[in-house]
Amino acid sequence: MTRPMVERDEPVGRRVARWRVRRRMTQQMLADRLGKSKSWVDKVERGVRGLDRYSVVQEIAEVLRLDPAVLLGPRKPPPPLATGLDGIDAVRAALARYHQRPTRRVPVDEVERHVAHAWLTYQHAHYVQLLRALPALLDAAHATPGLLVPTYRITASVLVKLGEPDLAWLAADRAIAAATGNPLRTGTATIAVVQALRALGRDRLAFTAAVAAVGTAADDGVRGTLLLQAAMAAAGCGDGRRADDLIDHAAALADRRTGTEDPHHTAFGPSAVRLARFLTALCLGDTTQAVYRHERAIRGDGWRRLPAEHRAAHLIDAARAYLQNGDLTAAGHALADADTIAPAEVRCRPVARTLIAEIAHSGRAAASVDRLATLIGLTR
Repeated sequence: MTRPMVERDEPVGRRVARWRVRRRMTQQMLADRLGKSKSWVDKVERGVRGLDRYSVVQEIAEVLRLDPAVLLGPRKPPPPLATGLDGIDAVRAALARYHQRPTRRVPVDEVERHVAHAWLTYQHAHYVQLLRALPALLDAAHATPGLLVPTYRITASVLVKLGEPDLAWLAADRAIAAATGNPLRTGTATIAVVQALRALGRDRLAFTAAVAAVGTAADDGVRGTLLLQAAMAAAGCGDGRRADDLIDHAAALADRRTGTEDPHHTAFGPSAVRLARFLTALCLGDTTQAVYRHERAIRGDGWRRLPAEHRAAHLIDAARAYLQNGDLTAAGHALADADTIAPAEVRCRPVARTLIAEIAHSGRAAASVDRLATLIGLTR
C-alpha cells in the first residue's frame, strides 16, 4: 500500500487525528466505534494518553481502515525485504502501454495456456514468478480480447496481495472495460474491482459495486463470491446485520453447488462461506467470535481443498484475531502454519510482515516466529 509522507517524529496521536479527519469522522464517531469515550480519543490525539499496546493501535487502524504500520510510522515496520517484488514496476509499465499493439501476435491457444498457468501460480502463492510473467501476458492478451478480463483480474488480485491497491484498482477497472457486453465476464471483473476498493478502504463503494453485479452474474460461484465480498464490505462499514444476511444468501448458493469444478477461479463453496463469517466478525471487532469461527472453519471438510493462497491468507487474518485477543502463541502458530502452506503469502505481504514484527518485538515469540523474523530481515 502506498503510504502518505509523514514526519518521522510525528506522534501516533497526531496521525490518529489526521486520519480520523480524512475518514470524515468526529471524535465521538471514532469513540463509539472503539467503545471508548470521546475524552479518551481527545487525550490520545493530543498526546496526553499514550498508545502502549499494539492491540489498541490495531483496533484504531481497523476502524480507520488502515494498515497499523501507517499509525505506527516508519520505525515500526520491518526493513524492506529483497524478494524480487521490484517486478511490480514492470507490471506498472505493462499497464501503461495498454493502448499499444504487441509486435508479435501470440496464438490464442498459447495465451490460454499462459492464463491458466498464471492462475495456478497465483493459487499457489508464487507471487515473484507471477510478477515476472505478467508483463508479457498482459501484452499478449491485448490481441486476444476474450482473455483480457482474466489477465487483468489476475493482475489486480496479486497487486492487492502485495500492497498496491491503487494499481490493482487500475487493472480491475481495465477488466470491467474489457468485459463490456458479457455479463459473466463483468461479474468476474467486478470481483477484482470490489477487492481493490476494499483494499483502498472504500467499503461503501465496494458494497455498491458488488450488490449491483450480483443480479446479473450468470454463475453461482461468481454470484456467491460477490455476495461474500459485499458482506465483507458491509462489515467494513460497521453493518453487521447486513453482512450476516448477505452471507446467509451466499450459504444457500454454496449448499446447492455440486462437484468441485471452479472454471472462474472463485474458490466459492461452504468453506469460503465459513471463512467469510470469520472475517466479518474480525472486521466488526468481535475477535472472540472471529477466533471461534476460525477454529471451526479449519476443521471443515473443505478446508484443505481451498487454494494454498486462500488458506494462508486466512491464517494471516486468524493471526490478527489471536493477536488482538492477546494470544501471541496462537498468533505465531497461525503465521507459521501459513508459511508452511504458502511461504510467499507470509514473507511478501505487508500485513503479515507487520504481524511478525509485533510478535517478535514482544519478547515472547516462539522459535518459528523468530525464524520468520530472521527470514524477512527483521532484527530486534
